Amino acid sequence: MITWRRVAEHDFPLLRSWLEQPHVARWWNHETSAEAVARDFGPAARGEEPSQDLLAHLDGRPFGLLQRCRLSDYPEYLAELAPLTEVPAGAMSIDYLIGEVRQTGRGLGPRMIGSAVEAIWADYPEASCVLVPVSAANRRSWRALEKAGLRRVAEGELEPDNPVDDRAHYLYRIDRPAEPQQG
Repeated sequence: MITWRRVAEHDFPLLRSWLEQPHVARWWNHETSAEAVARDFGPAARGEEPSQDLLAHLDGRPFGLLQRCRLSDYPEYLAELAPLTEVPAGAMSIDYLIGEVRQTGRGLGPRMIGSAVEAIWADYPEASCVLVPVSAANRRSWRALEKAGLRRVAEGELEPDNPVDDRAHYLYRIDRPAEPQQG
C-alpha cells in the first residue's frame, strides 16, 4: 500500500539525491545544490506555497515524490494549458518522480499515480479533474498515466522542463467519478 507524507526540510538531502539520479535529471532538469533544493522545495514544505510536495512510501520506505496543486492557484500555468484543452473549475495537476532507478520498471509509477488521484479526490472535495501535461518524448511517464486510468485529451506545444526537449506535449486527464445515485 502506498502512503503519503508531506515533504519536510529534513527530506531535502533525499530529494537532492533523487534529483541527481540520471533517470530523474533527464526529465526534471533541476538544480541539485543544497541551496537550490531548499529554495525550490522550502516554501511548500513550510506551507508558504499553495502546492503540496508529498513523499510516496511503500512498506514504510520513501520511493517517490509527488507535487500536486490546484491549477487556479497558478494562473500562468493555467493560461498555458487553456489553449490546449478545457480547464474546468476545480482542476488539479500533479508532477511525480520515482527516486531510485532500481524502483523503476516495476509498476510503481502507475500505482503511485493512481494512489495520488484517489488522495486528491479524498483531500480536495472541490477537485473536478486531474490534468497532467507530459513531454511527448517521455514515453515512460505518459504510459504510466495511461496505465493509471488517465486518458490523453490533447496534444500541443508547452514550455519544456528540460531545454533539450522540443515543445511537444501530451495532456492527460481523469475526471472525478460520479457520486453513486441514492435511492
